[in-house]
Amino acid sequence: MSGALVLVATPIGNLGDLSPRAVEELGRAEAVACEDTRRTGRLLAHVGVRAPVLLVVNDHTEAGAVADVLARLDRGERVAVVTDAGMPGISDPGERLVAAAAAAGHTVEVVPGPSAAIAGLVASGLPTGRFTFEGFLPRKGSGRTERLAAVAAQPCTVVLYEAPHRLARTLADLEAACGPTRRVALARELTKLHEELWRGSLAEAVARCAEVEPRGEYVVVLDGAPAPEVADDDAIRAALEVEKGGGATTRDAVSNVAAALGVPRRRVYDIAVSG
Repeated sequence: MSGALVLVATPIGNLGDLSPRAVEELGRAEAVACEDTRRTGRLLAHVGVRAPVLLVVNDHTEAGAVADVLARLDRGERVAVVTDAGMPGISDPGERLVAAAAAAGHTVEVVPGPSAAIAGLVASGLPTGRFTFEGFLPRKGSGRTERLAAVAAQPCTVVLYEAPHRLARTLADLEAACGPTRRVALARELTKLHEELWRGSLAEAVARCAEVEPRGEYVVVLDGAPAPEVADDDAIRAALEVEKGGGATTRDAVSNVAAALGVPRRRVYDIAVSG
């Protein structure tokens, strides 16, 4: 008998969001891998599911839990994976378990459900056709600087997570990287009693954060980088004149202008020789 690893999404706030299928799968499982046994135990009690074996699988224990979970799957058990809130594997434990189970040839099933990232995105009012999920930014060093630069350059909508005590710094860093006018939406405490969604520019978000103390976990939804302006023929001619006036050859002027304006070299050359 082949076992199965079952990823079960749990509510991000409102317990009414736990689906009937999620309840069924939790009831079928011989073991449940969870971040916090007390929290998961309360959830199971709330929906009337008798708690099976609860395995602690968090950021610190996931690597060590792989062997135990694989052994259970080898015995034909169904092992459900939950986190404290949302979909396992999304800025939460679960990724390593899935990779190990898949590599060992075991079935991996998903019970979809609540996701703070998707909820914040679709309510943001920003484009949803293409988006990038960045999760939590690195807290310091070159890793943070590089990720901020990458986020600023993304042409599609970017979704981030942030803790309340780090929100002010992250918004200030985003403003410095993206400019003050980039649109942003801040969603906090989604599906909970004090749910709030705010929309505005990064400059306005920084000012608001200084006035109103951030509370609760945040989903930050950032508008994509504006499309670069395409230089017209007049702008290219003017740039060529500047280059030639400085003593550059036609060849060098064409190369320099193409690089500076981000246009094809062939286009610049054609304009240069046409006069």
